[in-house]
Formats: sequence, structure tokens, C-alpha cells
Amino acid sequence: MIRIVELVKRFGTQTILKGVSLQVATGEVCVLLGPSGSGKSTLLRTINGLETFDAGEIHVGDISLPASEGTARQNALLQIRRRVGMVFQQFELFPHRTVLQNITEAPMLVLKMPKEEAVQLAKQLLDRVGMLAKLDARPESLSGGQKQRVAIARTLAMKPDAILFDEPTSALDPHTTGEVIAVMQDLALDGQGMIVVTHGMQFARSVAHSVHILHSGRIIESGTPEKIFNAADQEITRRFLKET
Repeated sequence: MIRIVELVKRFGTQTILKGVSLQVATGEVCVLLGPSGSGKSTLLRTINGLETFDAGEIHVGDISLPASEGTARQNALLQIRRRVGMVFQQFELFPHRTVLQNITEAPMLVLKMPKEEAVQLAKQLLDRVGMLAKLDARPESLSGGQKQRVAIARTLAMKPDAILFDEPTSALDPHTTGEVIAVMQDLALDGQGMIVVTHGMQFARSVAHSVHILHSGRIIESGTPEKIFNAADQEITRRFLKET
């Protein structure tokens, strides 16, 4: 579903991603772990086109994302963003719209979905994430966990093949973290593909199909959760997991 080959990303003179390669199959739950500054969030943002990249390849299905700006890149991004959704650390909901409006806007504008169909879909998704009772609320009245569950429903409304989660629980307290993780676990059981940047080790242990350790802009180790957590090859990995 997603294939990244030797990806390089620089900010000025600093190289953030140093030849990262990664493959994620359809329906796979892929977790990226590593210390702050290792390049995890930057990697997600390059896949979704929120950051450009300097070298390498990004493929989503049969779509190739060019590195250089231009019409070809913009056309590819339009297609990729219909297939790959993103859930941000800080929710990024529209503050001037209700919960329902936050979810229906993109399907109506991008997918040209009729309003009645978009509203029905939104209600189904809000029910799924436990937020149906808040469909007329504004984001300012919601807790952090509630906002994140609405953000997940908004992403699901676009019917993505994969969802990129950028530390979705890092701004939440333990109770609301549990609520969001429960929703993500439900999605994983239903076969939703996702790439998750997280510090949630229990999620990585229990839900992920593959775990990748990033350190200083490189993937230094990859494997199943059992392999990474119980028999890591790299001392850097073992030290990181011990300190987390």
C-alpha cells in the first residue's frame, strides 16, 4: 500500500531523514518508535505531502509522489490524500464548525458526496467512536480525548486505505488516552491500515503487525512486536525501550 525508498529530508544544513526505506501492506498496523527528534513525525508528514523531501521515492498504491514542486506533485497529492488520512497530535478541528460539520465537509467537497449521505455517514462514525451525543457541539466544548475521537471520525469519513497517526495521545491525560487507544484498537481489528507514531508501548505490543525503530534519521531495526520488545538486535533499541 505504501512504499518508501531511501527517503532523504533536509532542513537547511540539517538532514532529518537519512535514507529511510519502509513498506506497509494494505491493512497493516505499522508503529514507528524512537526518541524525540529521530524523524518519526517528519516521515509521516512527507508521506502526506505536508513536507517536501530532497531525495528518494514515495509510492502510495500506484501513485508516485514527486519530490519537486509542480503540477505533477500537486496532482499526486490530491490522489494520495483521498487514500491516506492523517490524525494530528493537536486535533486540527475547525473551531467555527460543529462536530457534525467538521466530519461532513470533506466528503461533500472532495468526494462530492450528497449532504444527506454525508450526514448519515458522519452519524455512523460518531456512534462508532462514542461521540454521537456531541454532534451539534463545537470543538471548544470538548475534552482533548473527545476532540481526538472526532478527528478520527473525520478522517474515517474519507474512507482512507491507510491512516497516519502522529502521536495521537501525547496531549491527553491517561483516561482520555485510553479512550482514543480503544478506538484505534477497534479500527485495527476491523482491518484499517495505519502508520502510528506513538510512545504508547502497550499499543505497539498488542496491536502492531510491525514495529520500526528510528534513531537519528534512520530506521535501525524492524520486526514484529515480539521480536522488537523481547529480542531486539540493536543495543540502541534495547536502551531506548528500557528508558521509555
